[in-house]
Amino acid sequence: MPTSHRTPGSPIHDLASHLRRLPPSCGPVRLIGVDGHAGSGKTTFAGQLAAALGGAPVLHLDDIATHEELFAWTERLLRQVVEPLRRGETARYTPYDWIARSFGPVHELPPAPVILLEGVGAGRRAVRPFLARLLWMELPHDEAWARGQRRDGEAQSEFWAGWVHAERQHFTKDPSRPSADLLVRQCSEGYEVLPGPVETSGPDHFITHGDGPSAVC
Repeated sequence: MPTSHRTPGSPIHDLASHLRRLPPSCGPVRLIGVDGHAGSGKTTFAGQLAAALGGAPVLHLDDIATHEELFAWTERLLRQVVEPLRRGETARYTPYDWIARSFGPVHELPPAPVILLEGVGAGRRAVRPFLARLLWMELPHDEAWARGQRRDGEAQSEFWAGWVHAERQHFTKDPSRPSADLLVRQCSEGYEVLPGPVETSGPDHFITHGDGPSAVC
């Protein structure tokens, strides 16, 4: 990825500035959902946004889901993470080890001004009331899944077959994109941030353009 996104005033920094100014949504925390299809670039984008936010914590939903519960993790997320943060307390969760197929040691997540919740389903219905903003990575599912499968290789082909079926079912029952505040599109250089289906009007309306005049999305 070109370094232009690190320049102050670029879309990702403008977005970070916008998110910092939002009122808290989960106790003292501005909880920001970064959702999208598997392979759409959520993890990379969340990492860059976290850096632009000065090192904001990122909770990856891969740490909450399991092989047996690809999407049936709502209760665990609410109990271990959301409820403690709502009370202004440190959240304690047990990340899932996808190799060992078991939960690992407890990780602590103290309240912070902004925390990013990244992963497929971050904008699910049960979580949305606690989000200050929901961001959707704007990449069609077929492109995202193809990119993810290329990334993971043939060894994960069986897992991907099951995942695609589960993801289709999840978004059919509980779609996130219609509730997204902002759409994030990866460009040839950096990112473009556009109003989402839940379009905000007035002083909270937020939009950025791609980095540089030559950016193509």
